[in-house]
Amino acid sequence: MVKEEIRVLGIDDAPFDKFKGDRETLVIATFFRGGSFIDGVLSTRIEVDGSDSTWKLIEMVNGCKFRPQLQCLMLDGIAVGGFNIVDVTELSSRTGLPVIVVVRDYPDFERIITVLKNLKMEEKIRLIEKAGKVEKIGNVYCQLINITSEKAAEIIRVTATHSFIPEPIRAAHIIASGLVFGESRGKV
Repeated sequence: MVKEEIRVLGIDDAPFDKFKGDRETLVIATFFRGGSFIDGVLSTRIEVDGSDSTWKLIEMVNGCKFRPQLQCLMLDGIAVGGFNIVDVTELSSRTGLPVIVVVRDYPDFERIITVLKNLKMEEKIRLIEKAGKVEKIGNVYCQLINITSEKAAEIIRVTATHSFIPEPIRAAHIIASGLVFGESRGKV
């Protein structure tokens, strides 16, 4: 049984425009009690299409004052800053926390792999494969690291209070786009 005020961290990246020269982007994390109360915000910067996201997220999570209370990490997909792929198994291992990767639609892996090959980023394909299978939980698709489908479903049920997307991820998205554009944009 998952407590209604389980402490979770929702993570999403900010919009960026690499065609205008953005080499880095912001990543926002919101610390929530269940899906109702935001108690804090964290941030870090990562390279657009780089390979530093895993370590930056590990440092952000392990170095924050909320760490002792955290029960789970939730990510909006495994890629941040374009193709800066998070090694979600390493993230889980190094933080000691389960990870739930949430996406609204089933990923088009064939297209993603083709793009990565064309960009000569084949090493990132291994991280995508390492993240494991995608399964539907409720109205979203998830990859689960060190957590059962049943417990993940409970956490999603508790945290998805205003949308199919869990509130910690939704709030991180809203904050990140608001910081970049001056007001929030995009579908959450």
